[in-house]
Amino acid sequence: MSDIAAKVALREEIPNDALILVKVLHSSETELCTNPTGETIRKGDFVVIPTRYGGDLGRILGTVMPENAQNWKDRTEILRKAHDSDVDAYRRNVEREPDALEFCRERIEAKKLQMKLVSAHFVLDESKVLFFFTAETRVDFRDLVKDLVGYFRMRIELRQIGVRDDSRILGGIGVCGRTFCCHGLSDKIKPVSIRMAKNQDLSLSSMKISGPCGRLLCCLEYENDFYREEKKRLPSENTRIKYDGTVFRIVELNVVTMVIRLAGEDGRYMTIPTCRVRRAESGTGWEIVDTPCGTG
Repeated sequence: MSDIAAKVALREEIPNDALILVKVLHSSETELCTNPTGETIRKGDFVVIPTRYGGDLGRILGTVMPENAQNWKDRTEILRKAHDSDVDAYRRNVEREPDALEFCRERIEAKKLQMKLVSAHFVLDESKVLFFFTAETRVDFRDLVKDLVGYFRMRIELRQIGVRDDSRILGGIGVCGRTFCCHGLSDKIKPVSIRMAKNQDLSLSSMKISGPCGRLLCCLEYENDFYREEKKRLPSENTRIKYDGTVFRIVELNVVTMVIRLAGEDGRYMTIPTCRVRRAESGTGWEIVDTPCGTG
């Protein structure tokens, strides 16, 4: 047995009743699928699934627990495990895409249309070409479609997408040095808000908390629950606490290091672990205890 065949054989089979996460290759979208085919499939296998654009090639990322499947409103069924002919056809289509892009760009420039072409894709199971583009306003591309149909002799679809979709399809490297979350992970990312940056005490400069797409970083959502829950049980910044004969004000709260920095009205500064701060016995306000953490 070859090394490659041995590695494939060692990959664990996915149960037929499992919820399976499949990444559509051309768009980097992820779909939650079931496998009614009865065929043996493993993580990393290519499969053909129905997408909103038509039957296309995807790759199995793994399984999803039912309690973690709430981000996917719809589920789809795997049509078949991809045959060698499916993979070969997909690769031939990929080789045709640069020429399709070039021709479409030439027609866009000739017609002076205000649109940015992002990518082209030949759908695997249909005689159809998809062109994805971004535009700031509505674009009348009826004449462009006529030119494309005359050239390709197949169905043409032009899809206007947003800037996040642009980044998801093309991919790239984020400020963290890793591939874009929307491209390399799941595209089913929860909504991100400026409040998440505030919860994590991050700079509110748009240059620092925005991705290359111009929208807030998807990763702001990842640790938001941790910060929110920790801050619920701790005093907020500017809270005043009476201690050692003076009033101290919290000037910094670091929920990662679990350290609080305070400034006293008498000019003193104090840094203490969060475990030394608790609700006052009176039920209102906060107090600092002298008992070391982990004792008493």
